[in-house]
Amino acid sequence: MNYTLSKKEIQARVKETLSHEMSVEWQDATDEQYYKAVALVVRDMLVKGRKEFRETAAKTGTKTIYYLCMEFLLGRSLKNNLFNLGLEDSFRGALGGMNVNLDNLYEQEPDAGLGNGGLGRLAACFLDALATLGYPAMGYSLRYEYGIFRQKLVEGWQTELPDFWLPGGSVWFQPVPDRAVEVHFDGTIEESWNNQYHVVRHKDYTKVLAVPYDLYVAGMDGRGVSRLRVWAATSAEADFDMKLFNGGDYLRAMEQNAMAEVITKVLYPEDNHPEGKSLRLTQQYFLVSATIQDIIRRHLSINRTLDNLPEKIAIHLNDTHPVLAIPEMMRVMLDECGYGWDQAWSIVHRTMAYTNHTVMTEALESWGVDLFRRRLPRIYQIVEEINRRFCAEMHAKGVDGYKVGRMAPLNDGYVKMANLAVVSTHSINGVSQLHSDILKQTVFHDFYTEMPEKFRNVTNGIAYRRWLNQSNPEYAALITELIGEEYIHNAARLDRLLEYQNDKTVLERMAKIRRGNKERIAAYVWKNNGIEVDPDSIFDVQVKRLHEYKRQHLNALEILATYQWLRDNPNADFTPRTYFFGAKAAPGYYMAKQIIQFIVDLGNTINNDPRVNQKMKIVYLEDYRVTVAELLIPSADISEQISLAGTEASGTSNMKFMINGAVTLGTLDGANVEIHDSVGDENILLFGMTTPQVQERKRNGYYPAGIYQNHPVLRQALDEMSRGFAGISFRQIADSLKNSDPYMVLADFDDYTRARRLSQQLYQNPEQWYRIALVNTAHAGRFSADRSIREYATEIWNAEPVPEAGKEHAEKAEQ
Repeated sequence: MNYTLSKKEIQARVKETLSHEMSVEWQDATDEQYYKAVALVVRDMLVKGRKEFRETAAKTGTKTIYYLCMEFLLGRSLKNNLFNLGLEDSFRGALGGMNVNLDNLYEQEPDAGLGNGGLGRLAACFLDALATLGYPAMGYSLRYEYGIFRQKLVEGWQTELPDFWLPGGSVWFQPVPDRAVEVHFDGTIEESWNNQYHVVRHKDYTKVLAVPYDLYVAGMDGRGVSRLRVWAATSAEADFDMKLFNGGDYLRAMEQNAMAEVITKVLYPEDNHPEGKSLRLTQQYFLVSATIQDIIRRHLSINRTLDNLPEKIAIHLNDTHPVLAIPEMMRVMLDECGYGWDQAWSIVHRTMAYTNHTVMTEALESWGVDLFRRRLPRIYQIVEEINRRFCAEMHAKGVDGYKVGRMAPLNDGYVKMANLAVVSTHSINGVSQLHSDILKQTVFHDFYTEMPEKFRNVTNGIAYRRWLNQSNPEYAALITELIGEEYIHNAARLDRLLEYQNDKTVLERMAKIRRGNKERIAAYVWKNNGIEVDPDSIFDVQVKRLHEYKRQHLNALEILATYQWLRDNPNADFTPRTYFFGAKAAPGYYMAKQIIQFIVDLGNTINNDPRVNQKMKIVYLEDYRVTVAELLIPSADISEQISLAGTEASGTSNMKFMINGAVTLGTLDGANVEIHDSVGDENILLFGMTTPQVQERKRNGYYPAGIYQNHPVLRQALDEMSRGFAGISFRQIADSLKNSDPYMVLADFDDYTRARRLSQQLYQNPEQWYRIALVNTAHAGRFSADRSIREYATEIWNAEPVPEAGKEHAEKAEQ
């Protein structure tokens, strides 16, 4: 599709939209109204582009990819779509002619509240890459009324506020009410045989209506357009509700509707109580049931049979949350389409693939049988049969009974979602080489020994055009000037920057660009935090979900030890450093919330101490999200990636920092291993134990109390942590580190301190520092989401992109 628009055409469309959709004349419209009008104009173009793209895909018989994930952390859509369509300058000029500033319109858009962290951001990056590379794809998720939550720090303590994102974000979503489907919960199952047909009746169930809303994501240059379909839950009993209401039973009438709508009210409700567990399970089944019904309807609208499903589509399950898609598709094929078990199982197995995102066994989802059987009676029956057949197959092969029990999808009173995924799908992949190796060695070792052909690796990647070209335009312009535009479509071409690693002029220009980026985030910090930040200081950044394994408390403990040293040595040689943190903790994760409060209170103490505050500052960025990341990451000098080796599956923030020229200070964990492999020893700041060393130390017995007793610096820091700051003791964190220290903070402390001191020495030589920064950018092409998607398509989905030429009409290609 040709997305070219003249200045007059843009102005005319915006004016018409303001008049028809908002009943306001363009001269009187507010920035908010202009934002919505421009969004609607862009959305209309994307809808048409998607239709044309799908028609070509249908005409050429191109395989469709369906990507299921509980979250898609999209950030803002307006800037991303305008950039990818090559329309940003055109819209800026056209709106400027109407006395409207495009940057002000960007600020009107909230971050879409459909995601949480790395998992959702990865899914969003993949939608971009799928469209750019020309693969017809749909993402499926839920339309959460409130996002994860808005973080408010009250005296350092995280409080959770509702994230009201829909009023400004809903403009991107196109409702498709005629494609709503029913999802059934609870009730009983009645079975009978009619001749040779097995008849299943689900009786006395609770009906919930799933209403789809579609959002579109443009690929680079608009070659392809991905569609994200999200489901909103509403009551399917409108007539009955009305009778109740008219009969005076107002509360019951309202309750039925409210109980349905609560399914898509909030992303990830707390599950540390029975109601929360039930709601999470309900959300997951609601997503997959609506999605599988939709996928099968779409397939049958242009095919007469499901026999060819694996040749026409691929369904990818991103983590364990959507794994119930497996028994749900079996249910549809067995109960509604008349397939026998073996044929249905073959089709499902060849269609479905699964990505695992954790190396920690305790994080793998499982559901108590009582809850599962009550809420999803037919699905439970199918899981039972999957389990029975799998166990029988393993026993027939002579596999040890204990091993079969460990592999079983149904065992010890629990439905084990990861086991169900591995048993049922044709491909299981990890998201970094180290992670995939650990899956084979530990988490899924039993499976790997029995079915090694299923296991592969696809290292994560990022939508680098968003994180470099959009978020760091001055640096991107320098890169384009030096090596041309080819890297925008092929990230591997960034390696041409290596020709300039010893060019002093280029390195000086990089330094100037970085300082401008630092000034921008400093202005944001002053406005939002009231903290004055020195742009000439080292910007040392750790931003990711707050979790003990990510070891934000190692970072903070080293800062505390440095603070104590500087208090005693105020005239010591110390390059000024600003420590940035950004993270949300799960609402029920008390230790993580305590770590946040410790960092904030330590920061307040340091920032207000005149003995040190010209040399060190701590900034905790409240309510960290995609839009803040786009401002912060281009300013970072150091990227903190300090999880204990063997605990982080991959990471993607490490890739975003790397492509913007930040130097990784990290352990050999997750994709840091591949970053190190790319840039070499001299261009990364490594510290800490390796995964084998961690495992050996655990085997031999790890005693943090002994480290505490014999380490004066650590003892002094932990003792002050126990005494606390501003009248608040952090003894619980200190005691955890001294007594158990599950993520070996104390064991890695000395080497972490060494790496930080080395970073200071390197930073004092700007030419050397920016040479390292340029080398990091040059090697970052390996971590493009485009590369990830090509690997998925080639190695897992067996899919080809839509041919670029010839776009002819095909019936029933869309909807």
